[in-house]
Amino acid sequence: MGRVLASPACVVPCSNLPGMGVKWSLQSGGTLLGFLANILTILSTATNYWIRFPKGHSGLWQNCNGGVCSNIPCQTTLAVTGACMVLAAGFSIVGLAMGLRILCHKGDLRGQTTIAVFLLCGLLLLIALTGYTVKNAWKNDVFFSWSYFSGWLAFPFFVLAGFCFLLADMIVQSTDAISGFPVCL
Repeated sequence: MGRVLASPACVVPCSNLPGMGVKWSLQSGGTLLGFLANILTILSTATNYWIRFPKGHSGLWQNCNGGVCSNIPCQTTLAVTGACMVLAAGFSIVGLAMGLRILCHKGDLRGQTTIAVFLLCGLLLLIALTGYTVKNAWKNDVFFSWSYFSGWLAFPFFVLAGFCFLLADMIVQSTDAISGFPVCL
């Protein structure tokens, strides 16, 4: 009477392990957030509406005054901001491809590199936008515009995408760790 036999109902096939739907949902959400952040980053980098001032607007690459646009001469802060934005856009394309590969189950199902890429994109955006903010925050009659805010909106999307893949990776790790134990989940 002291022995307990394992019930066949407690044997769970690998394809139906609890958390696999959650893992896929987190990976899908991370990929979607990465896609949205990618679009916002590219839009922010390519447009010239970072700041508005009377009779014009300016971005990372051009200054438009009275309807006439001209290239901005090289400035250290703008060069660093532009480089970080371009790197974030490039890395986000790589992260998006890695996320799609994980969703299609053709790569490393854990996604540790994808986590690092999306968090790196967020860090690059943070560096770029903070530098630009410090450069322009105290100017008179200058207002930040939609291109600038698109960059800031992409930042939490990258961070959340990284955390979605991190949580999905934790589910994969915990599922792998308990897969050999005869437990009823």
